[in-house]
Amino acid sequence: MSSLREPVAVIGTGYVGLVSAVGFAELGNDVWCVDIDADKIAMLERGEMPIYEPGLAEAVAANRERLHFSTELQVALEHCRLLFIAVGTPPTYSGDADLSSVNAVVAAMPSSDRHAIVMKSTVPVGTGRAIRRELERSGKAAMQYVSCPEFLKEGVALDDIRHPDRVVVGDDAGGWAGDAVVALYAPLHAPLVRTDIASAEMIKLAANAFLATKISFINEIANVCEETGADVLEVARGMGLDRRIGEHFLRAGIGFGGSCFPKDVSALKQLAGNSGYHFQLLNAVIEVNELQKRRVVAKLQKHLGSLVGRRIALLGLAFKAQTDDMREAASLVLAARLQGEGAAVRAYDPVAGEQARGLMGGVELASTALEAVSGADAIVLVTEWPEFAALDWSAVKARAAGDVLVDGRNFLDGESVRAAGFIYEGVGR
Repeated sequence: MSSLREPVAVIGTGYVGLVSAVGFAELGNDVWCVDIDADKIAMLERGEMPIYEPGLAEAVAANRERLHFSTELQVALEHCRLLFIAVGTPPTYSGDADLSSVNAVVAAMPSSDRHAIVMKSTVPVGTGRAIRRELERSGKAAMQYVSCPEFLKEGVALDDIRHPDRVVVGDDAGGWAGDAVVALYAPLHAPLVRTDIASAEMIKLAANAFLATKISFINEIANVCEETGADVLEVARGMGLDRRIGEHFLRAGIGFGGSCFPKDVSALKQLAGNSGYHFQLLNAVIEVNELQKRRVVAKLQKHLGSLVGRRIALLGLAFKAQTDDMREAASLVLAARLQGEGAAVRAYDPVAGEQARGLMGGVELASTALEAVSGADAIVLVTEWPEFAALDWSAVKARAAGDVLVDGRNFLDGESVRAAGFIYEGVGR
């Protein structure tokens, strides 16, 4: 370890925690990674990854001497001042964030004036204030608190951690901890937003809510394009050249999913409601996202009529390519709706099959794309895995029983698919 780089702790070795730990290790920090899941820690010690992320296994291996894995918080406390919390905050049934794991970590902290909690987990605005009250109530007021939200995109997370768009550091106390976090990220030369804790918390929620809004907006435009004969790809291209709008997140499809957008949009809507404000725009964003999945079923019914007894193949299950994350994946809703209409569903994903197995009751999981489409009356592309673009569509047509293909991501070459004998349905085209 460089003498200029202090050791840090990352509590939680899930997606955010593990990628963040690797980023710190690449900067030269020794990193103590703590998790209560003994099986996960054992996997990491063997060099096995609990999640799929391109390049992550190689990055962990390359920095193995600086990465230390343990189930004991005390080991991290002995070595590190900065304690990054990166545990899950999944949505509850009400839409609020479940902070039970965050609260458990805070409760386990000692009374100390040499340690600081640094919040990486996505939490509602006001969480930092509530934690400060709890620290004071429990006689731990000397411990400092910093908000440092993450902005990682699954599939390209290592690039995001190495080349962040910005680093947000929120601290109210004006003590050493905020300066230490700023110094930690300084070698990345990223734009720095140094602000108060509440604003730092809101930046993360607001950013994700805006991106989700952009996706729902282009999906609404796509639906109007289908009624008017316009092509949403051309529309998005023309819109994106406006520097005030930009090209990113203007890809029409069957809606957003994953661990961030659905959770953060819901959390911000709930936060506003709990504060007495009705956030009408986010209600529409959520509604449009759900309707996109129903439109896939409607397209199938347009060509097949009743889906009772029909065999439907789903290509892709993860919420996006280059990840095995099934959280809020469109495939979950789509498979359930198809089964509810009486269809039999067979599916294939090159990475997320095992993660999907326990989540998709009644869905037959295939080991290849060609196996998935065999005997299918219709095919739906759900996830834009590169291998699907490379398929021999004539071979696919020979294996399928029907000729309907719905491209839920506008990912395929429609002309090639039609040339193979399929009826091609995109989104907004």
